[in-house]
Amino acid sequence: MAPTRLKKTITDNPKKLANLIDLANLPSPVREFVGQSQISRLGCFFRVWSYIKENNLQDPNNKNLVNCDEKLRSILLGKPQVELAELPALIKLHFPKVPK
Repeated sequence: MAPTRLKKTITDNPKKLANLIDLANLPSPVREFVGQSQISRLGCFFRVWSYIKENNLQDPNNKNLVNCDEKLRSILLGKPQVELAELPALIKLHFPKVPK
């Protein structure tokens, strides 16, 4: 069952959800990180999140911060540390804007 917030998003603006789940061709740094040539924005976010968890990259003192290794830095604009709230925006930069 989908959370209430997600249901509201789907019913209020179905195009917003489509932008998250539509497959897109990826630029080379993201393609190398993800290991696929096409993936949805949401799928890419989940891959990045699982990479962060697998490699224990969250700051132990502040779980809202991610300490980037070289591989993660390659897709997050070279930043050594990012906040969790920044991740979706930084990932979104790699996905082409879909014309209306």
